[in-house]
Amino acid sequence: MTQEKKQEFTLKISQANKTQLITILYEMVIEYLEDAIDALGISKKEDANRNLGYAQSCIDELIRSLDLRYELAKNLHSIYIFSKKELTAAGASGSIHRVWKVEQNFRMFCATYKELEKEDRSEPLMGNTQTVYAGLTYGKYSLNEDVSAVSMNRGYMA
Repeated sequence: MTQEKKQEFTLKISQANKTQLITILYEMVIEYLEDAIDALGISKKEDANRNLGYAQSCIDELIRSLDLRYELAKNLHSIYIFSKKELTAAGASGSIHRVWKVEQNFRMFCATYKELEKEDRSEPLMGNTQTVYAGLTYGKYSLNEDVSAVSMNRGYMA
């Protein structure tokens, strides 16, 4: 994942509600799986395994977010565990197809959660964050972001 993409995810996380955080995790899994597929395609198994590990860490976070009192959560838990097993097998065998199958599942989950986001009107989980203004300034072809620091005490407030 590029540094630019990491910054984009960081900004999205700082402004996300509960549903959007799950969507962001799905997007991160997809990004890491795409990177793993690219690495496997050019026989860079070490890079592929690193990206598969990052994707599995995101899946671990999705597993921790489940409320297993509900049947849907139990089904998702089974799918997540299966996905992690597939990614482990893909890392050992170098199978692009296995990674691709998991990626397709997560693309469907992501699309579903994007629809759910439309219904969730809750406030962002992080309060007291910096305001970011983005726009075309100081040049016709350059995007500049300005971070307005209201205070040094940012993020979650106890």
